[in-house]
Amino acid sequence: MDRAELVDYTLTLDCIHCGLCLRTCPTYQLTGREPSSPRGRIALMRAVAEERLDPKTPEYGEELDFCLVCRHCESVCPAGVRFGEMMEYARSALTKAVERPGLVRFLRWVGLRHTLGSRFLLARAHDSLRFLQQRGISEALGRALGERGAGLTSLPEVPAGRERELLPALTPAAGTRQGEVAMLEGCVMPEMFGRVNRATARVLSSLGFDVRTTRAMVCCGALHAHNGELEQARLLARRMIEAFERCGAAPDADAPIVVNSAGCGAHMKELARFFEHDPVWSLRAKRFCARVQDFSEFVAPRLPADAKYMFTRDDAPYRVAYDDPCHLCHGQQIRGEPRRILDALGGLRRVEMPGSESCCGSAGIYSILRPADSQALLAPKLAEFAASGAELLITANPGCQLQWQAGLARTDSTARVLHIAEVLDAAMHAPKP
Repeated sequence: MDRAELVDYTLTLDCIHCGLCLRTCPTYQLTGREPSSPRGRIALMRAVAEERLDPKTPEYGEELDFCLVCRHCESVCPAGVRFGEMMEYARSALTKAVERPGLVRFLRWVGLRHTLGSRFLLARAHDSLRFLQQRGISEALGRALGERGAGLTSLPEVPAGRERELLPALTPAAGTRQGEVAMLEGCVMPEMFGRVNRATARVLSSLGFDVRTTRAMVCCGALHAHNGELEQARLLARRMIEAFERCGAAPDADAPIVVNSAGCGAHMKELARFFEHDPVWSLRAKRFCARVQDFSEFVAPRLPADAKYMFTRDDAPYRVAYDDPCHLCHGQQIRGEPRRILDALGGLRRVEMPGSESCCGSAGIYSILRPADSQALLAPKLAEFAASGAELLITANPGCQLQWQAGLARTDSTARVLHIAEVLDAAMHAPKP
């Protein structure tokens, strides 16, 4: 294989080595090592492309795996380096060039190639995990594995089957109909956060929109793209585009596609680049990407100005903190909309955390593959949250929600973690005094 094929060499030339990314990079902050920074990783990629570094060198693969692809560096980069795209390309090429251990290959084959794309296999996997959790087996196995098993012990309890039912194909608008939207149910969301999907659909319906879902696709492919499986991500992207082209009252409808998972939304808005050399699919992908909107992006401008939504209790307002998911604030540059939604609700007093835009350490499956690093990244954020005095942590991404739930449970905190859709749904449908 040509060394230049291992990275998108032209993208590495955009970096001007200014170092502004160093103060925002979570792995550099953990280690203080240049190779663990965006600038350092770009230098490694360039060295591989220029044949000054063997891609089979263990340190090269380790630094690629160590990165969370949080894209915080992109928000501060004056040169506009597309680091997330560069990492996906480099990981994909490395996966082809360097053979991983047999067990790793098998687990990736089972998880990424088959389970995530199958609603049936996802349900059976979560049924099995729930079985193991209820009998204490997963906890015991996690302890036996030590540091490598920390990801097992920190997983929240899988909900009962009745909580994991999929949404109906159509949730009709409540009140005066304003239009129609499609909604991504996702792969893991229905299994772990079915209540968030139901809250999302209720909010959209209450705002006057018919909400349509599709069973023709399961996973958007974000996890595949982030973990070096670009061909599988491309396959799932085609399947998703076709499914949403048919998901509507009329064929090829251009209704907005509302996404309540920040990581999925960022991926879905950018997947047209997978088809740059395919004129037919490129056009379809660009049309698809233009339809995708984050939940808060769609909802914030549509909240009635005179609505009296109350997320309240009898004694005092809730003190809440919002934590920015990386792929919402850095991937999609959406920061104000979630805060505007929360500030519009009665019964809440929002406080800002200084490091709300720093990564919590979830990063898709990073918290499972590298639990020690993941927990180290969450630790200062847990301290900030405790210092804020907040009783509720609000986020907008399932991975972040799982990470915060596990972290707060380890500290014996009584604070709850809610998705912003859950908060708005509860406020919109609270009993009137």
